[in-house]
Amino acid sequence: MRPLATISVRPALPAELADLETIAYNLWWTWHDDATELFARIERETWDRVGHNPVKLLGATSQDRLNDLAGDPGFRAHLGRVAEQLAEYVAESRATPDSQTGTIAYFSLEFGIHESLPIYSGGMGLLAGDHIKSASDLGLPFHGVALLYREGYFRQYLNPDGWQLERYYDNEFASMPMRLVRDAQGSPLAIAVDLPGRVCRAHIWELRVGRVPLYLLDANLPDNAPDDREITRRLYQGDTDMRIRQEILLGIGGVRALAALGIEPVVCHMNEGHAAFLAIERTRRLMASRGLTFHEARELAAAGNVFTTHTPVPAGIDVFPHDLINRYFDSWYAALGLDRGGFLALGRQNPFDDSESFSMAVLAIRMAEHINGVSKLHGSVSRRMWRSIWPDVPVDEVPIGSVTNGVHAQFWASGSEISRVYDRYLGPSWREESDDPRSWRDIEQVPSEELWRATERDRGRLVSFVRRRLRRQAEDRGASLSEIETAGEALDPSALTIGFARRFATYKRALLLFRDPDRLAGLMTVRERPIQFIIAGKAHPQDMAGRELIRALIHAARRTEFVGKIVFVENYDVEVARHLVQGVDVWLTNPRRPFEASGTSGMKVAVNGGLNVSIRDGWWVEAYRRDLGWAIGQGEELADVDYQDDIESRALYDLLEMDVLPLFYDRGVDSVPRDWVSRMKASISALCPYFSTHRMVREYLRTAYVPATNRFRRLEADNATGARAVAAFKSRLWQHWSDVRVHSVTANANGDARVGQSVEVTASVETGALSPDDVRVEVVFGVIDSDGAIVPRSIAVLERTDSPSNPTTYRGNIVLDESGQIGYAVRVLPNHPDLAPRPEPGLVRWA
Repeated sequence: MRPLATISVRPALPAELADLETIAYNLWWTWHDDATELFARIERETWDRVGHNPVKLLGATSQDRLNDLAGDPGFRAHLGRVAEQLAEYVAESRATPDSQTGTIAYFSLEFGIHESLPIYSGGMGLLAGDHIKSASDLGLPFHGVALLYREGYFRQYLNPDGWQLERYYDNEFASMPMRLVRDAQGSPLAIAVDLPGRVCRAHIWELRVGRVPLYLLDANLPDNAPDDREITRRLYQGDTDMRIRQEILLGIGGVRALAALGIEPVVCHMNEGHAAFLAIERTRRLMASRGLTFHEARELAAAGNVFTTHTPVPAGIDVFPHDLINRYFDSWYAALGLDRGGFLALGRQNPFDDSESFSMAVLAIRMAEHINGVSKLHGSVSRRMWRSIWPDVPVDEVPIGSVTNGVHAQFWASGSEISRVYDRYLGPSWREESDDPRSWRDIEQVPSEELWRATERDRGRLVSFVRRRLRRQAEDRGASLSEIETAGEALDPSALTIGFARRFATYKRALLLFRDPDRLAGLMTVRERPIQFIIAGKAHPQDMAGRELIRALIHAARRTEFVGKIVFVENYDVEVARHLVQGVDVWLTNPRRPFEASGTSGMKVAVNGGLNVSIRDGWWVEAYRRDLGWAIGQGEELADVDYQDDIESRALYDLLEMDVLPLFYDRGVDSVPRDWVSRMKASISALCPYFSTHRMVREYLRTAYVPATNRFRRLEADNATGARAVAAFKSRLWQHWSDVRVHSVTANANGDARVGQSVEVTASVETGALSPDDVRVEVVFGVIDSDGAIVPRSIAVLERTDSPSNPTTYRGNIVLDESGQIGYAVRVLPNHPDLAPRPEPGLVRWA
C-alpha cells in the first residue's frame, strides 16, 4: 500500500544538543577524529550498527539517552569544541593569489566519501571523494555533481563454494546526511531532461562536504515513466540503453541542475567520459544565451572544459551504437545546427568513418581543451591510445598530459594510532598542508619504538576487525559452531600482515600469489617468521571471469597451510579499506603493466606507515625507490603473458623470502625492527607530500582550472568576440587547408656539421587563399633512432623573411648541441593569437 503523503520526522534534540544536527549534516566530520568520536560517544554499539551514519544514529537514539547527554557537562563541552571547530573551518577563507579560478563544477558518476553514503563502487569514486575533500580544505569555489542511487552498488557475500553473490538494499535518503533542495515556495526543486517521446524529471539533493556542496540527482519520482525511475536505481548496472540515460541525466541534467541553483560554472571537470554529454548541453546553453553558432559556442565551452581519463584500454570506454545516439539526440541535431553525421563525428576518432561507434571518451576529448591521465605512465599510455585523433602529430605531442592521483591523508589516517603520533611530532601541518614536504620531515624525530608500537596497535585493531567480520561471514553462511569459532581465531596480531584488496578484474592478477602454492606454503610455515594475507575485493556482477577469480582464490586459500593465515573479507567498502590501509605492514599490488592507470590504495597505506610491494605500474613508477619499498620486476611488458606471470610470481616469492620477511623480523633486544622502521619513515617522508590530493588539486588548479578560467573569460569577453573569431578562423582553415603545402626545404649544413654549429633552415611554403600570417612554420630536429625517427625532438620556429606572397619564404636556425646522426623535418600549423595551445586534429602539414 502506497502512502497518501509522507512526513520527514527528525529527532527531537534538546536545545543543548542542537549543534549535533549541524555537524551531522556536514561531512567535514568524516575526516576529523574529534567529531567522529563525538558521535561514537552517544552510543557506540548503535554507531557501529547504523554504519557510522550520524543522522541515522540521532534518529535511533532514545529520547532518554539524548536527555542524559544534554545534562552531561563533559559531552556538552566535547560538542561545543567540535561545533566551534566546524564553524571556524567553514568561515575560514583559504583563497590565495595562485588559486584565482572561476566556479568549478566536478561531474562524476560516483563519489566515495564515506561508508555511510553507499553511492560508489571503487577507486574512481574514492578518488572523487578525496578530490572534493581537498577542494574544500583548499577553499576552492567547487561544486560536485553526481547521481543519487536508490540501491547504490551491491553488497557482496560468498556462498560456501566461494561464488560471489550480490544483495541490494534501498538507501534511506531521509536518514542520510543530505537534504532535498527546495525552491522559494518550499517545493522540491526539479530539473528535466528530454528522452524519446517523454520527459524525465529529477530532484536535487545536497550534501555539504566541508565548505563545498555535492549535488545529487534522483530520478525515482512518481511522475516519471517506470523505466526512467530506474535510471538512479543502481550504479554500473543495466544495458547500454540504461547507461546512456544515466549519462544524459548526469551530464545534461547536471548542468541544468546547477543552472536551476543559480550556478553557471566557468570550469566543468569531467571525471571520466560518463559526464561528456555536459559539453553538448553547455554548448547549447551558450548558443542560446550568447547568440552563437554551434562552432562558436563549442570554442567557448571547450575552453572551460577539463577531462580526466582513468581508462588505459579501449574496452573500458563507454561506446554507443549509432541508432542509440540517434534515438536520444535526433531532436538535438537541428537545434545545434548540425546534421546527423556532424553530431556523430564528435564521438569518433576518425570523424569520417561511418562504421565507428560513438565514444564518450572521444566526445570528451574533442570538447575539452585540458585532458589528462592519472599518472605519468598512464598519460603516455593515453597518448598512444588516442593518437589517431591527431594522426599527423608525433605521439609525444598528442595533447594529453597527466596529473598523478593522490589521497586525502587526514581521512585515510583518521582514527589510527599513527595519526596520534603525527599529531604529537608533526603538529597540525600534516593535516592542513599535507602536500608540503616540510609537514612530514620531522617524522625522522619520532622514536622508532614509539612509531613501531603505534604500528602494532593498528595491526591489532585490524586483526580484531577482520575476526569480527569473518565470524559474521561464517554465521551468515550457516557454518558450524566450530567453523565460526575458528573464524574468530584467524590471524596473528604479531605476524607480518600483507594486504591485497582490488576490484577482481583479470588484469589485476589476484591469483599471482598462488601461482606456485608449494613455494607459498613453504614461506608460510616458518614458525619464526609468520606471514599472513588479508584479501578483499568485488567483481562486477556481469564479469564472470572476475567472479571465477574470487572462487578460485577461496578454494586456493583452503589449503591446510593457509587456513587462518589467508583470509577473504567480504563486501570491500570504505570501512574495510580504512581498517586495511591503517593496519597492514605491506600492501601488495601486482597488475599486468600497463593496465593500472594509477592505483591509490598503496598511497593510503604509505600515509599510515605501511610499505609497498608492487609491479612498476601506475603510481609506483613515480614512487618507487629502493629505500621506500619493493618493485616486482623491472617494468617489463612481455607478449607471452603466461611466461610473464611465471617470472613475476617467482620475483614476488623471492622478494618476500629474501627481503621483506628478513627485514621485518630483524629485531633488537627491544623487539623493534629498526631497519624496517627506518624504511617506514623514509616512505612517509617521501611519498605522503606528493601523493596527496592537496598536491593533486593544486596541480589541477595550476595546469587546468586557472588556465581554463583565463581562456574562457578571454574568449567570452565583448560578447564572445574571441570565440567568434576562433571559429571563423577555423572555418576558413578547413576550407583552404588543402592548398597549404611546403614547396622546398634547404639547410646550409651540406650533410656535415660540428657540435655547437648553427644551421640555417629555409622553407618555401604555399598557403593558397590563406594569409602567410595564418600559419606557423616549424622545424623539428633531433637524434635519429634505430627506427629512423627523430627522438627526442626540439622545435624551432621559422620566421617569414619577405613580404606576403605565395609561396612565402620562412627561415630560422637550429643549434646542433650533440653529435650523431641528426634529422630535421618541417611542418606547417595554424597560427592565431586565440587558438588553444594544442594541435588541431587534421590541421598539420608536413614537408
